Amino acid sequence: MTAPANPPVRFEGKDLVLIVHAQPGAKQSAFAGAHGDAVKIRLAAPPLDGRANKELCRFLAEACKVAPSAVEITSGEGARAKRVRVRQPKELPAALRELTGFSPDP
Repeated sequence: MTAPANPPVRFEGKDLVLIVHAQPGAKQSAFAGAHGDAVKIRLAAPPLDGRANKELCRFLAEACKVAPSAVEITSGEGARAKRVRVRQPKELPAALRELTGFSPDP
């Protein structure tokens, strides 16, 4: 079996790149498994005035043990489908390792 051409979780150098399907308006922010070729993340923020994007960056920063400024939405700011870069994560969250079977040291 070959790896997908554009896996939802991958490293580019020392940076973690995620393809995310965001679900704003949840009770709490959490990884929610796979959504097609993306990682589904529930967000405890409404999709208004960039609040869900800010919560996504905060959530991923906490999960990867980096400062919020190390998380950047590189595409899809106004959509549920997003591409997110985490610069030099200190940790790969267990939910991402389990979801993808991906477990290299960053």
